[in-house]
Amino acid sequence: MGVYPGKEKHMKTHVLDHPLIQHKLTILRDRNTGSKGFREVVSEVAMLMCYEATHDLHLTDTSIETPVAQTVSKRISNIPLIVPILRAGLGMAEGALKLVPTATIIHLGLYRDSETLQPVSYYCNLSPDIAGKDAIVLDPMLATGGTAVAAIQYLKGCGVRSIKLVCILAAQAGIEKVQSSHPDANIFTCCIDPDLNTHAYIVPGLGDAGDRIFGTD
Repeated sequence: MGVYPGKEKHMKTHVLDHPLIQHKLTILRDRNTGSKGFREVVSEVAMLMCYEATHDLHLTDTSIETPVAQTVSKRISNIPLIVPILRAGLGMAEGALKLVPTATIIHLGLYRDSETLQPVSYYCNLSPDIAGKDAIVLDPMLATGGTAVAAIQYLKGCGVRSIKLVCILAAQAGIEKVQSSHPDANIFTCCIDPDLNTHAYIVPGLGDAGDRIFGTD
């Protein structure tokens, strides 16, 4: 796992360079990968990324009895919230839940207005006991950063303690925006692409993740 080079404020941006992740990213970038294959690989990448993102979960001692003897072992004491941003984040949720199947899921409905490029909120389902918890926010693409900033701000307003943003691809502009607005948030990504085009798509990117996941391209 690498760390994005640059100023001190970027030290919470982690580039996941594991060979399996990078291999699967190539499959996702390939325009010849169909919707079924794309959807499956997004889930696989999300699972691998969440494995990396959960390396600092807190463990507590617990007394159990094995078939042979009594012993003290470890349990996770702070199961994080899983927060997919609709709709594309849904493609990552299954992979994340394979690692933390007991996690509470919160869906945030946000989309980027095609003209203003600003985030628009249209849905949220909240659990009543999220205050003080940690959250893993899932969104395949971090482009302009507007949607991610809005999602993080919303969760903070609900009392969420710490937030990790897990994005398969990130643009440098999006990282800058998130880290300037929320320097305490950790970003996990497979690769940082240099540019955005005039439609605010990541270049070279992988296209519209939502369309490719759900076959609506």
